[in-house]
Amino acid sequence: MLTTAEILKKVKELEIKSKKITQHLFTGEYHSAFKGRGMSFREVREYAAGDDIRFIDWNVSARLSHPFTKIFEEERELTVMLLIDVSASSFFGTVYARKKDIVTEIAAVLAFSAVSNNDKVGVIFFSDKVEKYIPPKKSKQHALYIVRELLTSEPKQKGTNIAEAMRFLNNSAREKSITFVLSDFLDPEFADTLKVAGKRHDLIGIKVYDKMDMQLPDVGIIQVTDAETGKTKWLDTSDGVLRNNYEKEFFRHTDWCKNIFLRAGSDLLHVRTDDDYVKILQKFFIGRS
Repeated sequence: MLTTAEILKKVKELEIKSKKITQHLFTGEYHSAFKGRGMSFREVREYAAGDDIRFIDWNVSARLSHPFTKIFEEERELTVMLLIDVSASSFFGTVYARKKDIVTEIAAVLAFSAVSNNDKVGVIFFSDKVEKYIPPKKSKQHALYIVRELLTSEPKQKGTNIAEAMRFLNNSAREKSITFVLSDFLDPEFADTLKVAGKRHDLIGIKVYDKMDMQLPDVGIIQVTDAETGKTKWLDTSDGVLRNNYEKEFFRHTDWCKNIFLRAGSDLLHVRTDDDYVKILQKFFIGRS
């Protein structure tokens, strides 16, 4: 367990890192990617050089024999929801950090990006049940509170039930939200619930995985334990067929995740624990701009 002083130090480190990323790398990208997706019509005015021709009101222009353009305004602030997988598998990591550490950093960056754009941000921590719910609010202090919870949350359960978290989201959110789901998605039964949530919210999955999730090292006979079920098994990692099948299963699961997010009309990002997640997020934000 971390001491209070260690927690405060880590919170400050994450705050500084997140703010630096938000200010220097995501300036404009976050706003362009999400703001303006909820637009309401305000008025029609004469077309001026530089106006977007896509918004020309052709009916009014034809009646008045002069080009007119529609003016829109952004609707009220957005709500960003972070669905954080805190199941036992999130504590696995062999290269740079544990999956939980990368999820914590990404979630902190997203939280500070939201509040710096005057949006609300909330969190649902889940294992095979909803462990904790932080209702969406604005302010720096709220973002710091979220970071503290990301660092100190201790799940009561070990399993993963993404569908339960999705149902909780749908029942608790009164309005559409930008929802990031951060998980390794080691759960075979959330496709239907994802599809329902994808119709109500702008869903983005962030699949965090470790190098050893993909490839077994050749280290002879080892005993492995499933962190979520507790089941143990002996494996001969010198067996090339075994290692090949292990890798094939990883890519099968990856393709399955891609397909169910695609069918839900949602995005899915892949982040390995030793990847530069900043570049991956930035590329995604720019792609949506």
